[in-house]
Parts: sequence; C-alpha cells; structure tokens
Amino acid sequence: MIFSKTLIKWYLQNKRDLPWRKTTNPYPIWLSEIMLQQTRVAQGMPYFFAFTATFPTILDLANAHEEQVLKLWQGLGYYSRARNLHKTAQIVAHEMNGVFPDNYADLLKLKGIGEYTAAAIASFSYNECVPVVDGNVFRVLSRYFDLETDIAQASAKKEFAALAFELMPKDNPAQFNQAIMEFGALQCVPKNPNCTECVFNNSCAALQKKKVNQLPAKSKKTKVRNRYFNYIVAVDDLENTIIQKRTAKGIWHNLYEFPLIETDKVEDFETVVKQINQHFFQENKMESLLEYNEESIVHKLSHQHLHIKFWKANLKGTIENGIDLETAKTFPFPIVIHNFIEEKL
Repeated sequence: MIFSKTLIKWYLQNKRDLPWRKTTNPYPIWLSEIMLQQTRVAQGMPYFFAFTATFPTILDLANAHEEQVLKLWQGLGYYSRARNLHKTAQIVAHEMNGVFPDNYADLLKLKGIGEYTAAAIASFSYNECVPVVDGNVFRVLSRYFDLETDIAQASAKKEFAALAFELMPKDNPAQFNQAIMEFGALQCVPKNPNCTECVFNNSCAALQKKKVNQLPAKSKKTKVRNRYFNYIVAVDDLENTIIQKRTAKGIWHNLYEFPLIETDKVEDFETVVKQINQHFFQENKMESLLEYNEESIVHKLSHQHLHIKFWKANLKGTIENGIDLETAKTFPFPIVIHNFIEEKL
C-alpha cells in the first residue's frame, strides 16, 4: 500500500539513532519499552544506559535487590513499572532459563507487559506480524484516515490494531511498527504539527478537512484529586533523621519518605505542631518546628496533585533508628523528596 511505502521511506530517512534499535535481543528492547511508557526518549535514554551498565543481562537485574532497582529508577516516575520490571526479570531468569517468550501471546502473560509492549517485543525481536498501538499510532491513523473513534474507549484499540495490521507489510512488521511510532513522535506530533512539510500532506484526510487539531478524539480525563502532604524532617542531637518505607498500595509503593502527616487542606503551624505531638516522636521532646517552604510544592501525578510542605522538627536527645543524611541519600525516594534533600539538606 502507498501509505506503508511512503511511511517506511520517511522512516529510513529520518529515524533517530537509538541503541535499542540496533539489536533484536529482547532484553534491551523490553527495558526500553517499559522505560518509555509515559516517558520521553530524551528523559528515558540516561536511565536505559544506567540500567544496561548496572544490569548487563536479565540475570543481573533478577538478582538485584528491589531497592537498588528503585534507586536507579528514581526520577522516571510510575514506580510500579520498576517493580514489575524486577519481578518479570526474576521469572524470565529463574523460571525460563533467561529466555524471553518468543511470541506475542506468551509475552502477554508476563507481569507488567501489556498488549503494546508485547507487540513491540514480538515484532522487534521475533518479527511477528502484530501491530503496536500507542498514542502515536492512534494519532497518525486517526488523522490520516479521519477516524473520529474515541480513543479513550476500550474498543478503540481493537479497531486501530485491525487497521494497522491491514496496512502492515507482512514481510517486515518490525520496520512498519518502528516507522509509524517514529512518525507520530517526530512529525505528526500532538500540537501544531508541521503539515506543510509532511510526506502525507496530499493524502491526509484530517488535513484536507482542517481537522488536524481535533484528532484523535478523546473523552475528558479523570478528575484530578488534590492531596496535602506535610513531611516532618526530624533532626536530633546527633544530626540524625528518620525515614520510613511506603508499604501501602498506591503511589510510591516501597519508596522511602519522611514521617508524613496528610491533611484535607493546607494546614497552619499550630495544627501541624499538634499532630506531631499526638502521633510522632513520643520518646523525644520537640524543641522547635520550622517551615522549609512557606509555599507548598505542587507535584503533579497523572490523577493527583500533591501539595507538599516540608517541616524541620528539632528534637531533644537521639531518635530511635535514626540515620545520618548521607546514609539516607542511598535509599530510593520519590523524586520530589530526593530533590528537596539535594537542595535543602
């Protein structure tokens, strides 16, 4: 089909030089795909190099401690990806003799590998004829063919996958999948694409109908929830502090943080003092409490906005299980806490 030939020709002339494109080894391909979910290539590249240097093989990753994996992942966000990555590495390394499944259906059975990632690995590593469908693919196909299907609906993926499969040259599915994703990432971008320089400007239905900025169609996002976090940075006579692990399900599972007081709104000084005296440091008298930041730091997650304040609590005596700051820095923290430690402590 003309669409596929034009697309692949564009790809061969414009593709980026990315390390995971130079191999059919499923391990680095899998790593890159997991890292690039919800993450731009420029941001993910240093993490890819750090992981492949620290864990050259899937056995190395499988044998690592989870906290080492989370620390290396620090800053990429969506930390469940890192935990699933580690668990899947252990399954492949120890239960499958270090060999990834060689087909889409079996790849789907692994933890953290959904339809998109399974299709990417199956086509890039094993040249299986299975289409990838991500945000780039939705955008390119919906614009080119003027498809008004709501991509937030579960049925949309099946419709777009069927179309992509029809367009895909069956003798080189890997190249087609790479090409359509690259085209969406570099040319057919979400906002203000340069349609005058596009190889499809004579055949793109959305361009002819002046609908480029209306497609793909997507229903409104989930309502954002606001949460108010007060982190208590304790400092004792030895200049030690205390951190804790987030073990509950939800954001930042298995990462570390300072003792936390979550409130319904931004609270005043007296309220925070009262909460600390009721719930924390019963063995140590609090001599003073200071605000590190008067204005809350707003940390935006996909469905939550966290309004974060850090408070310095000077304590009398020594904290039980306290640790010095340099030791604390070796633990995996959410990036907003890591940045606070680097800048303020």
